[in-house]
Amino acid sequence: MHDHSALLRVKDLELGIAGKPDSQIVRNASFEIRPGEIVGLVGESGSGKTMLGRSIIGLQPGAIVRQSGAVYFRGQELSEMTGKELRKLRGADIGMVFQEPMTSLNPSMTIGRQLAEPLRVHTKLSVSERRTKIIDIMNRVGIPSPEARLNDYPHEFSGGMRQRIMLAAAMLLKPALLIADEPTTALDALVQREVLELMVELTRDNGTAMILISHDLPMVARYCERVMVMRQGEIVETGPTDRILANPMHEYTRNLLAAMPERGPVRSFADESKPVVEVRDLKVDYVSRAGLFARAAHKQALSGVNLSVRRGEVVAVVGASGSGKTTLGRAIAQLIPSSGGEIRFRDMPVEKGAENWMDYRLNCQMIFQDPFGSLDPRFTIRRILSEALYHERDLSDDAREERVRRAVREVGLEDAHLDRLPHEMSGGQRQRVAIARAIISEPDFVIADEAVSALDVTVRAQVLRLLADLQHRHGFSCLFISHDLGVVEQLADRVVVMRDGMIVEQGLRDRVFDAPQSDYTRALLSAIPTLERTETGVELSWRFDAQEAGTHGVMQ
Repeated sequence: MHDHSALLRVKDLELGIAGKPDSQIVRNASFEIRPGEIVGLVGESGSGKTMLGRSIIGLQPGAIVRQSGAVYFRGQELSEMTGKELRKLRGADIGMVFQEPMTSLNPSMTIGRQLAEPLRVHTKLSVSERRTKIIDIMNRVGIPSPEARLNDYPHEFSGGMRQRIMLAAAMLLKPALLIADEPTTALDALVQREVLELMVELTRDNGTAMILISHDLPMVARYCERVMVMRQGEIVETGPTDRILANPMHEYTRNLLAAMPERGPVRSFADESKPVVEVRDLKVDYVSRAGLFARAAHKQALSGVNLSVRRGEVVAVVGASGSGKTTLGRAIAQLIPSSGGEIRFRDMPVEKGAENWMDYRLNCQMIFQDPFGSLDPRFTIRRILSEALYHERDLSDDAREERVRRAVREVGLEDAHLDRLPHEMSGGQRQRVAIARAIISEPDFVIADEAVSALDVTVRAQVLRLLADLQHRHGFSCLFISHDLGVVEQLADRVVVMRDGMIVEQGLRDRVFDAPQSDYTRALLSAIPTLERTETGVELSWRFDAQEAGTHGVMQ
C-alpha cells in the first residue's frame, strides 16, 4: 500500500539511454517523500543519484529517457503533464539547487535579474514588489548589503555566496519540494555548515520537503531523517538515518561506512632532527591590474608564515577558502613568486640561480587538486610519467620504461593503463596517475593540494591508504593541504591552521584536534560532524559543541 499523504511518489522508475533498452542507469527505483521531510540520497559517483534527482523534474540529459515506472507529484503523474505544465511546476512547486553554482548561474546576467526571473514567470507581482521580495530573501540567506549587490555578476561573489544565491533563487517561491544535488561539495567546513543550516532552516520555515543528494555521510547523518543508499542504479537500502548508521543491513552500506576516515596512529619525530623544508617569514602579495578607472590594488595573501617539515613527516595545512593554504603550497613549490622571507631546503636557502635551485625543484613535487586539469589531455599515461624523468639524463630507454611500469604498479594501476589518455580513466585512476607522476623521481618532499577532495568515499579511502603506504615506503616528507578535517585526522602528524594569510595555530595533530588553543580552530573543528565507529556501525558525534549542534540534527 502506498501513502496517499505522500508529496512525491516514485514507483518502479527505470532510466536508460534512448534506443538502448538494456542500458539502465537507474533500476526499479521506488520511494515516497512526505511534506516537510528531509531525505538523504547517498552513493558513490556513477551510482545514478544525480540522474534520479534530475529525472523527477525532467531535467536529465536528452539522451537519458524514462524506460518504465511512474513519478507522481501531489498525486499527478509527471509524464502526463504538458511542457507548459512542467515548466510551471519547476521553480514554483519543485526547486533545485545544483552542485556547481558557477555553471548554473548565468555569467552574463546580474544577480538581481536572475532572481527576478522566477518571480516574473510564476507570479503577478509588480517590479517594486519583486525587488522587495528579492532583497528580503538575500537578507535571509546572509548576503551583506543586498541592495548594493543586485547589479553584481556571479563572478563577483565567493563560492559560498554563489551557493547562497542559488538557494535564494530556489526558495524564493517557497516550493513544496527542494532537490539539492551535492550543494556543499566545493565549500570549506565553516561555509558548508552555514549553507546547510540555512537550507534546513528555510525548508522547515516553509514546510518544504527536501531530497539531499550527497556522498558526504556525516552531513546526511546530521540533517536527514531518512536515508536511501544507491549503488549502480539501484536503491539497495532505505530507512531511518539513525537505524541505518547504527546497524546497516546491506554489505555496500557497511563498506561505505567502513571507508570513512579515522584517526591514524601517533608517530614520533626527533625534535632535534633538521627540517627537510623550512619556511621563514614568507610573504606573498597579489597585485590586481590597474584598469581604466581603478588603481592597482595590493592584497597580502601570505603575511609572515613560519613553517618546517621534518623527514618523513606529514604536515597538514587547514583553513577556510581564501585562508592562503593553496598560495602557501604554490609559493613553497616556487610556482608563484614570494614577496619576502625565505624557503630553505636541507638547511640551505633556495633562490633562483642558486647552487641548490635545480636540486630543490627536482626534490619538490606537487599533486594538484584536479588531476584532469593537471594531466595533459593529449599525452598517454606512459608519456606523462616518462616526462617526469626528463632530467635523469643517464637513464636508458629500458630503465626509464621499467621506472614508469614500477610507478604505475605502485599506485595500484596496471601496465595496460599506460597507453590510455587521461579522459579514458576514472577520477580515482587519474588521481593515482598524478600521484605516480609526483613520486616517480623519488623526491624528498611532496605537496598535496586537496588531493582527495574530488573523490567519493571508498575511492578516497583507497587513495589515502595508497598515499600513506607510499610515504612509509619512500620516506618522503609531505605538506598536505585540505579542507577535509576527517582526512587530515587520519593522515597528519602535525596540523597548521591558517586564516587570512597567517598561521593562527600549529602543533601535533592530537593536541590541535583534542585541545585547540585558538577560537578559530575550535570553530573550524566543530563545524563538521563526525561518525564514530560502534560494534555494528557508526554513530553521529560533534566536537566541542554537541549541545548546540544537536538542536539542528535529527539524532539528539
